[in-house]
Amino acid sequence: MLKIYKNNLETDEFSRAEKITVGSWIQLVAPTEEELTQISNRVGIPKGFLQSVIDDDEKPRVDEEDGCKAILLDIPVIHKSNNMEFIKTATLGILLVRDDYIITIESQKTPFLSDFTKGKVKEFYTYKKSRFTIQIAYRIAITYLKVLRDIRKKIELAEGNMLQATKNEEILNLLGLENSLTYIITALRSNGAVLDRILRGSVISLYEEDQDLLEDAIIENNQAISMAELYRSILESMTDTVATIISNNLNTIMKFLAGITIVISIPTMVASFMGMNVDLGIFETSPFAFCHLIVISIVFSLIVAYILKKRNML
Repeated sequence: MLKIYKNNLETDEFSRAEKITVGSWIQLVAPTEEELTQISNRVGIPKGFLQSVIDDDEKPRVDEEDGCKAILLDIPVIHKSNNMEFIKTATLGILLVRDDYIITIESQKTPFLSDFTKGKVKEFYTYKKSRFTIQIAYRIAITYLKVLRDIRKKIELAEGNMLQATKNEEILNLLGLENSLTYIITALRSNGAVLDRILRGSVISLYEEDQDLLEDAIIENNQAISMAELYRSILESMTDTVATIISNNLNTIMKFLAGITIVISIPTMVASFMGMNVDLGIFETSPFAFCHLIVISIVFSLIVAYILKKRNML
């Protein structure tokens, strides 16, 4: 998908554009070969350079080729597998083509840049490329913080269900969260290295207000790293605890079932003795023999049940 946006230099009005002109923002989302070729020919960037940016194996970095600077950052995306939902990362490429254009490339469709495309971001102008780049970096850090808050809520919910855990599903949910945090921490650290390099002023021109925003982005990114590491430590401890609780709960259930089996076997034993081919005295001719059998079975069962209860087996 190829879309073009631009701010009017006179009115600063933000809108879609039909043609690529100086000061435009070119948005590429899961671009086709034809779109990559079109952009390559129009702005003078090697097509191979554009393709390398959307490679899923690319890590956050800064690169430059033929007057085009590429800043690659990782953004969080929701991934579903085996009825489980967890967070992975995708590459967002920001290309600064000389002083003419800014290009964003995403390998898959995400809602991350929707606020920019809808013009909801304050002081956002397509012709201010340094500011736009830093605004994206800042919003990435904020997005990670929001994702981590959602993970915290899931951790609190898991803690509430922990004592009743008897299935592997609880452990799998925790492992999904732990995997999400691993991806997040790796992405945040890589993004942090890119932000530090930008702060040194060797990647893009920094103005005073831009530098303040960049420093805020670095602070938020570092805060997100600290939160993610804390939550991962909590999850590692919880995973071990849940595994132990599941084992203990299953042992309790097995112990209860064993006690019930013993109690239920009492009537069977009594009936077996009474049914033997031996002289039973009064029970042979008593019209209440069956009632006596039931009473004896209940009495012995209650006695055994009381003993097992005292020994904490029921």
